[in-house]
Amino acid sequence: MKAYVYVTLKSSVLDPQGQTIHNALRKIGFAGVESVRQGKYFVISLVPGMGAEVARAEVERIARDVLTNPVIEEFTYRVEE
Repeated sequence: MKAYVYVTLKSSVLDPQGQTIHNALRKIGFAGVESVRQGKYFVISLVPGMGAEVARAEVERIARDVLTNPVIEEFTYRVEE
């Protein structure tokens, strides 16, 4: 079983790295890009035999308590067998 966790800055938080990427894209001709927000991506391998509900609870706890700064970041995740 694997979990995929996406961590991004909250929409209310300025994203200078995303803005820099956006500016670079415009300069090299990608005029169709309206904005860019950057983030982090984690793939977590879970032990075999863990139940789906336990896995979701564990991943959510890891994402909330370890992978994100709740003041400025938010997360989404999915768990696959």
